[in-house]
Amino acid sequence: MKCVVGIDLGSTTTKAVILDEQGEMVGRGITNSRSNYEVACQVAHQEALISVRFAMLERVGAASENGTGERVKALVPAVKSAYRLELYLHGLDDLEQVIAAQMGRSLLNRGRASLEPSVKRILAMARENAPALFAANAPRRSDFFRDLAGAAYVAGAEKLAKENGEEFEPLVAAYDRAILEVETHALQQDISTVLKRAVNRVAREQKDGEPVALALVRAADQALSQPLHEVAFVGTGYGRQTLPFPREAVRSEILCHGRGAHRIFPGTRTVLDIGGQDTKAIQVDGHGVVTGFQMNDRCAAGCGRYLGYIADELNLGLHELGPLALQANTMVKVNSTCTVFAGAELRERLALGQRREDILAGLHRSIMLRAMSLLARSGGVNNEFTFTGGVCNNPMAVKVLRELVVQNYGDKIHLNIHPDSIYMGALGGALFALDDLRADKPSLLPTTWAAGAAA
Repeated sequence: MKCVVGIDLGSTTTKAVILDEQGEMVGRGITNSRSNYEVACQVAHQEALISVRFAMLERVGAASENGTGERVKALVPAVKSAYRLELYLHGLDDLEQVIAAQMGRSLLNRGRASLEPSVKRILAMARENAPALFAANAPRRSDFFRDLAGAAYVAGAEKLAKENGEEFEPLVAAYDRAILEVETHALQQDISTVLKRAVNRVAREQKDGEPVALALVRAADQALSQPLHEVAFVGTGYGRQTLPFPREAVRSEILCHGRGAHRIFPGTRTVLDIGGQDTKAIQVDGHGVVTGFQMNDRCAAGCGRYLGYIADELNLGLHELGPLALQANTMVKVNSTCTVFAGAELRERLALGQRREDILAGLHRSIMLRAMSLLARSGGVNNEFTFTGGVCNNPMAVKVLRELVVQNYGDKIHLNIHPDSIYMGALGGALFALDDLRADKPSLLPTTWAAGAAA
């Protein structure tokens, strides 16, 4: 199968989208952008490739013989969870090796004798608890190894501190140092090998007879044997200039977000994209071509990074901010959306006895007022209006935006929200890559990592 790839290297997350020759999305992947952008691109690309393989496995499995098709198809979600488990266990092994190597260096060696056994116990507990994280009935948690491993490691360190009087801070410091290096490591194993291990794990767990297990393994072998030919790549995003792509294969994120939003919602005429580092107000025509735009031009104030900083100040997960803000009784006026000063103002207001919920409500309104200013300068809000980017998943941000649009532009504006809005930029990049394929342009492939090498 021939396919094209779009990669959106954002300041917070990196996304990849794969389209087939007909322009249908067949795969997508996401990872945190890490301190190594090239590794982030590889990981997002691998995630997109494996999602293609899962789609193939579901299709092939459904056609299994001897009445096993529906049962094999029903096992695909379990295989996906087992694949995540395999990656997680691999990451824990890598983490343990990195911590041991760092402890062996002179500056860290003083506490090694006491810390190393404790680290091993913590990671052993993490491995023991790992299957429960990826069980079928487990709540959906973060997609990123850093978050999952960090939560498990801190829980283990807290347990040892309570039970044995271990020093908590040195244990956590060992993790904090190591995770930065772990995130610079690309997966050293072929993703097909990892997928086969996941399939075998699920097959061994089957209790309803050998035929289903054998059919699942055969379906996986068949799905993995189908060739994928990635014939064009386009990169975009905040870090696009660092992508290992030829210059001709790099496009503006304004163009890609506008086109991606128009592809999902063809009636789109205005796009608001709030990402980790910047906010973009974009106007497009009936073909998804950008006709005007405005961006925040000074700093990340009012973007995803700002919300992340506020979450850290409150010791909350980023995903908790919106739901908490929805519980506000009133909306506290916030004077600063500058990340540098927001923490001080937040602490001051909390010291005055104001509720977290009310302060967060005011913070969200302040962010969206900045976005509305950009929209006004770009040409206003025209029907249809599409909200994209990671902040689109924040329910309080969506609520405040709806209210402000109604106040300023009336209640006739249709606001589009898509659960996969974070992929809009990568989708736009993939559509430009599809243009290159259809125009029979020379293949534009990454210059430093092999396209499809792990497919």
